[in-house]
Amino acid sequence: MTVAYVGLGANIGPREVTLLRAVDLLAEADDVEVLAVSQLRETDPVGMVNQPRFLNGAARIDTSLPPRMLLELLLRIEQCLGRVREERWGPRTVDLDLLVYGDVTVDEPGLRVPHPRLHERRFALEPLAELDPELVVPGLGAVSGALAALD
Repeated sequence: MTVAYVGLGANIGPREVTLLRAVDLLAEADDVEVLAVSQLRETDPVGMVNQPRFLNGAARIDTSLPPRMLLELLLRIEQCLGRVREERWGPRTVDLDLLVYGDVTVDEPGLRVPHPRLHERRFALEPLAELDPELVVPGLGAVSGALAALD
């Protein structure tokens, strides 16, 4: 089993309900156990800023799924919850990102782990630090240090 971290985000529709349902669907999946979920926090949009504020958080999971299969599960959950990919960084009913997968680094078409912009995103780093203040992200170092570097 590998401990992985999944970023949670939504900015349209019933955000909290959708994110909690996403966590439930993740917990119902074979080979996945949800260990903890961070607080959900209001955050400003990044990239395309003319859109509603986000609700963001993260989940700590234990999984035997390899990274690619875990990503495919996250994409299926997004689709089940009504995610339609129209424009990059645009509004979305739900966004599930594979942020960290144990101490593994993956760089394949359509899959980069740790998440390639994790070090730039307070909305992802804060929930990770809440779930595990001692977390060391491969290639990035301590999540607490990455968060401090944003200040």
